[in-house]
Amino acid sequence: MIANLYAVWIGFLAGCISGAVPGLFFYQEDWLGGYPSWRRRMIRLAHISFFGIAFINLAFVLSGHLFSIESGVRISSYSLIAGAITMPLVCYLSAMKPFFRHLFFIPVVSILIGIVAFLIKVSSL
Repeated sequence: MIANLYAVWIGFLAGCISGAVPGLFFYQEDWLGGYPSWRRRMIRLAHISFFGIAFINLAFVLSGHLFSIESGVRISSYSLIAGAITMPLVCYLSAMKPFFRHLFFIPVVSILIGIVAFLIKVSSL
């Protein structure tokens, strides 16, 4: 679970940076094709996914401590970290080439596996 706590803080940092850099250009109405453009939406989604999945990892860590779970959550841990890495990656790749949108199942399935595996562990306590 310590790796997930690192993922939380790295996610928060990456979320701040990934918002600050594009934020320098958001005032330009036509930047990346304008507000409703695919590229701009994917960049915004990547930015918010850093925070969102960091909060899921934080909930995992806190819940593990609350339920005094110290083992048996390796699948959940790895899956949630994989989701934290792959979701913004797929978003950025999709912004560059829309073809990569077909890879969104990877982070979604990773996060689903992490959540379901954790719920199974908690229900067996």
